[in-house]
Amino acid sequence: TAFFHGILNKEVYMSQPPGFEDLQFPYLVCKLHKSLYGLKQAPRAWNDRFTQFLPQLGFKTTTSDSSLFVKPVDGAIVVLLLYVDDML
Repeated sequence: TAFFHGILNKEVYMSQPPGFEDLQFPYLVCKLHKSLYGLKQAPRAWNDRFTQFLPQLGFKTTTSDSSLFVKPVDGAIVVLLLYVDDML
């Protein structure tokens, strides 16, 4: 469900989904406001939104890997490794 929270930066349209076709206007398309699972842009949209949120929690990106974030906490280090929609 993580992909449902991605915000699209460009206009994306899709054909009417099966079972929801408008028989009176079959040529109309749907304009998406948020990403959908299976959409090519979905992983990037979610990743962009999440990586913009992490600095608000005190995480900083590393120079060695853009998907590796670190945060010092009480003399320790919290390490977060982000790959599309999985966190380690």
